[in-house]
Amino acid sequence: MGSSVAEPPCARSDGAWGLRRRTDLANLKLAKSSVLLLRIQQTRRTIMIRSSKAVWTGSGKEGNGKLTSTSGVLKETPYSFHTRFVSEDGKAGTNPEELIAAAHAGCFTMKLSFLLGNKGFTPDELDATSEVKLGPVEGGTGITGIHLVLKAKVPGVSQADFDACAEDAKVNCPISQVLKAVPITLSASLVK
Repeated sequence: MGSSVAEPPCARSDGAWGLRRRTDLANLKLAKSSVLLLRIQQTRRTIMIRSSKAVWTGSGKEGNGKLTSTSGVLKETPYSFHTRFVSEDGKAGTNPEELIAAAHAGCFTMKLSFLLGNKGFTPDELDATSEVKLGPVEGGTGITGIHLVLKAKVPGVSQADFDACAEDAKVNCPISQVLKAVPITLSASLVK
């Protein structure tokens, strides 16, 4: 019975509630716009599309093709049976396995850089080679495995942190995820 009940803030005579309410509304609008921006960024990430075009003419063994990428890195780059199975020096053109290897090495090193950064380390250099092995498989010829070779300069990182990050990148970079139908192995070393 004799308990006092505090007046709600809106009843204050100094108008503080009104100011706080306007500030709260502004903060709410800012929060909503931040959430919207985050959703837009997430949506952009989830629907990102990269494309390349291949045009092939002729038979499988005697014919040839040209590869063009949206970025322009590949611009009517030649490929053929010869560039794929005979000429391993790459001077006559490229081949699908070489392009997979480039994509994998690039994706792996970028993922590894992010993982190391999350632990507080910035690599001076991540030098990765992806070796895509093509050989006999049931039904013909196919990719039989991929081996990543990494030489890394990462100041201050422990061997354990480095190994954990490298293994994580090997398993979880987006290109590894696509290629997980074949064995992927890794040889990783820290260099000074």
